[in-house]
Amino acid sequence: MSNALAIAGVTAVLQYYLNNLYAGVASNFPSAVTVSCLAPDQVQNSIVGGAGTADSENQVNLFLHQVSHNAAWRNVDLASMSSDGTRRVGNPPLALNLHYLLTAYGSDYWQAEALLGYALMMLHEAPTLTRQDISEAITVLTTLPYPYPTNKLSGFLNTAGLSDQIEMIKVTPESLSREEMAWLWTALKADYRPTFPFQVSVVLMQPQLGSSFALPVLKTVFGPSTQPTDGPAPLQPPQILTVETPNGQTGALPGDTVTVTGEFLTGATQVSMTNALLGTPLTAAAGDVQGNSLTFKVPSGPPGAFPAGAYQLEVQFMDSTNTIALQATNTLPFGIAPYLPATQTLVSTASGTGTLVTLGGLSPYAWPGQTIVLALSTTSAPLMNTSAQAQPIIGTVPVASLNFLFDEILPTSVQMLARLVVDGVTSVVTANLSVFPPTFTGPWVKL
Repeated sequence: MSNALAIAGVTAVLQYYLNNLYAGVASNFPSAVTVSCLAPDQVQNSIVGGAGTADSENQVNLFLHQVSHNAAWRNVDLASMSSDGTRRVGNPPLALNLHYLLTAYGSDYWQAEALLGYALMMLHEAPTLTRQDISEAITVLTTLPYPYPTNKLSGFLNTAGLSDQIEMIKVTPESLSREEMAWLWTALKADYRPTFPFQVSVVLMQPQLGSSFALPVLKTVFGPSTQPTDGPAPLQPPQILTVETPNGQTGALPGDTVTVTGEFLTGATQVSMTNALLGTPLTAAAGDVQGNSLTFKVPSGPPGAFPAGAYQLEVQFMDSTNTIALQATNTLPFGIAPYLPATQTLVSTASGTGTLVTLGGLSPYAWPGQTIVLALSTTSAPLMNTSAQAQPIIGTVPVASLNFLFDEILPTSVQMLARLVVDGVTSVVTANLSVFPPTFTGPWVKL
């Protein structure tokens, strides 16, 4: 978690990267671009020479105008004090959202707009401040006399712990209506300039204070109806922790053997997989059942029997007739991947300025209501990476063929790596990892 300097640290990091940004494009402006972090009225007083005088330089100002609680993190921990207020029982984080105004001041036509445009592109391209970004900026600010050698806080920013907090810091645009913007600038008592409001979330500040802990639980006492004192130990609830596909990718192919790891799985008999399009869950017999793992084979029925895509998987403990689930674990997401052959020639036709591609032989079939995307990429020059969503499926029956309308003319007789993404689950891609750099080995398609 961060400490009380975290808010200052966020502003300093943003100011540092804005400084670097404008240093790289300084030749586009008649004078050096200044990046400040002041109230707009202070900025206006510093760059306006007198009544009616135009702005004397190019400047971008970063102003923190509001701090609010982060709703998602606000109640994640216990209260900090006991009910009688005599002892500290926890150190819940203070989770904050920071609301900024980014304002551009220009000395000539179009310069304020250009300054604002560069900043918006930077925030758009890097919407998350990674740990490395924060550490790099803080290191420069605390060890080098650049760019703020007179700021005494610079030497303490490395103690903020900003790069070590649990959740990363994200930058998102914020929408302010014309009325809100007018009220805000009226309160600031400054002339309005081109401004972009955005939010930084989440800053987690936590006091480093000692707290008292309850003694550890040595034994759980059950009531007579649940656990007799002279009976066997209570059953531990089984749970699953991971689902490991044989290819290590987002989904397993029909017929693949999948490994499920967890706890207290001894006695498990089957695996159930539920998909929103299926009325009845898919089931597979559990094999090689251990206390902390088991395996199962993905069903490999007819291609129209079940769809590819996202499933919810749980392990079940069935009765002797295998009809009633006596106990079940928690659920985890699991993907059944669509299959593409190693090599395939697709039918393509020109359609206006684009290309209509037909992909046949789908396995499993495509079901109505699914979101399906075909991605094609070349691995040698000229490089190309494009994708298109499948045309809607007419009717209510799963189909073995789909049409994809690409918005560009695709090359013919060129080998392209193909990936089919069905409801977020991508078809299996193979590669040769024994060479460096690794090379893809399929699936390939040609038009």
